Amino acid sequence: MLPEEKSDAITKQLPQKPGVYLFKDSAGKIIYAGKAIKLKSRVKSYFQKGKPKDAKTKVLASKIRDVEVILTDTEAEALILEDTLIKKHKPRYNILLRDDKSYPYVKITNEMYPKIFVTRNRYKDGAKYIGPITEVGNLRYLMKMLRNLFKLRSCDFNISDGSIEEKKHKLCLDYHIKKCEGACAGLVSSAHYKENIARAAKILNGRSREVEKYFQELMLAASHEMEFEKASIYRNNLQTLREFSSKQKVVDSEIISRDVFGISREDNFACVIVLKIRDGKLIGKRHYIVKNTLESMDKEIINRSVQRWYIETDFIPPEIHLPEEPDEIEYLSKWLGEKRGKTVKILLPKIGDKKKLVEMASTNAKYVLKEFIIAENSKEKKVPHVVKSLQRDLRLKNPPMIIECFDNSHIQGSELVSSMIQFKDGRPHKSAYRLFKNKTVQRNDDYAAMKEAVSRRYSRLKDDIEKGEGQYPDLLIIDGGKGQLSVTMEVLNELGIAGKFVTVGLAKRIEEVFFPGKNDSILLPKTSSSLRLIQHARDEAHRFAINYHRKLRTNRTLQTELTNIDGIGKKTAKTLLENIGSVKTIKDTNINILEKHLNKKQLINLIKYFDN
Repeated sequence: MLPEEKSDAITKQLPQKPGVYLFKDSAGKIIYAGKAIKLKSRVKSYFQKGKPKDAKTKVLASKIRDVEVILTDTEAEALILEDTLIKKHKPRYNILLRDDKSYPYVKITNEMYPKIFVTRNRYKDGAKYIGPITEVGNLRYLMKMLRNLFKLRSCDFNISDGSIEEKKHKLCLDYHIKKCEGACAGLVSSAHYKENIARAAKILNGRSREVEKYFQELMLAASHEMEFEKASIYRNNLQTLREFSSKQKVVDSEIISRDVFGISREDNFACVIVLKIRDGKLIGKRHYIVKNTLESMDKEIINRSVQRWYIETDFIPPEIHLPEEPDEIEYLSKWLGEKRGKTVKILLPKIGDKKKLVEMASTNAKYVLKEFIIAENSKEKKVPHVVKSLQRDLRLKNPPMIIECFDNSHIQGSELVSSMIQFKDGRPHKSAYRLFKNKTVQRNDDYAAMKEAVSRRYSRLKDDIEKGEGQYPDLLIIDGGKGQLSVTMEVLNELGIAGKFVTVGLAKRIEEVFFPGKNDSILLPKTSSSLRLIQHARDEAHRFAINYHRKLRTNRTLQTELTNIDGIGKKTAKTLLENIGSVKTIKDTNINILEKHLNKKQLINLIKYFDN
């Protein structure tokens, strides 16, 4: 724990303002991130003697060696910043929520005629984001239904008064088959279009009853005016919407929107689930898994889950039902009320139908948690046969579930590049592939190139792991013999990670496997699956490096040949190479063919260039 004099000195300087505090250990690593309405009072509470503390807080306080604070203008900003820092640094004593899925949002752009589409990325761009949409199975059908109901545009045109006046955009097929009202040509007013967008947003938020009422009123009004064709269209829209609503499960007799949270715990895991109930119907659910929960109380886990959920979603219902009172309930109530613009009731039902809803949420949480634990256990036990074979043949202590392999590529000493590929569970894991264009090696030096690539990869990975991200491989394969293996071990020793994983060299001549510090190599059976796995990894690394090398050579060729011609840039040069062939072929090509790809000035300049 911090000495009393130091803690007093730190807390004395802190203001009674909202912000985030970061506790650090003796190594300077962030071990806890928290928010506070009054930073001084909150931070001081950790160091006050005689104040009751739970076991987790006592251990945390004993590890604190330094405190850093970040001031914010509002409490809401502090809460969002706290969440961001927890996700980034993964402090040991914070509750870390895990969600195996990335859910999409529906984005409504901030334009004269807004676009509406599905996205997985959120930006501060003035657009409205609805979600996360947890029931992704119905999302495609839902978006199609909304476009048909409200004649929403599917194009990407940047529509403005100017573009409409200048008639920049042509009416597309959607207009002619009556799927769009012709927003690009100004055939529908922006106000009317935005009203339809607002109704689509209501359906996405589960408030379809209001839109049903709207179509019913239009149908009756058209019928009263004896406009039966219009009335039939509104009737069809109403039926479509009612069919969609009927598929949603009614779980609440009250026609109200509320979020209901439940929690379940087993061993060292916990699961929190939120049921999204809109107009009495269950429209979706979201769960969070929490590990290492033995020292965490339910109210802490619920508090963190509630915060995360309402940071992710923009829709705040009038009621929130919880199984237990969370930490900082006043903070949550104030923040949610400000975000909604109205009072939000946080209730802890004890009897009746509302209590049954909380129990239903907890039952769902229990089911999800059991499924997660079963999956986790099966992951630990299930090792692919080929991985087991490699473990046996190389006499490894642990199965090499993650394998990384390096290779170098160059042609006549130019454009030295290196590749790193990764296999996971015996299969290529392409999202983890990495490419390195050598920065320090200016000649054909395979050892130096390997040394640079390995150094760049594992110095970065080491930093990531220290932040709580990333994972070392179980096996590192270096394409080459003892020399390449030796320089690799130099790098790993300098980084202090040589003993973190097994490293071997693979000599190409007779597929010998070398271990560091051993003279004798291992020859794997030529028909063994373990040799095929190593060869597959080596060949994949070679292919990846060669492809990158070819790309660099192509770019260089474009720069030194065709792009030297006045008026011909990279885009035109690329078109010529793709359609005609090499620079030599272009030089000998008939003018009639070249005219198809070049304007008159470019053609004259190209002929002059090759005639000189």
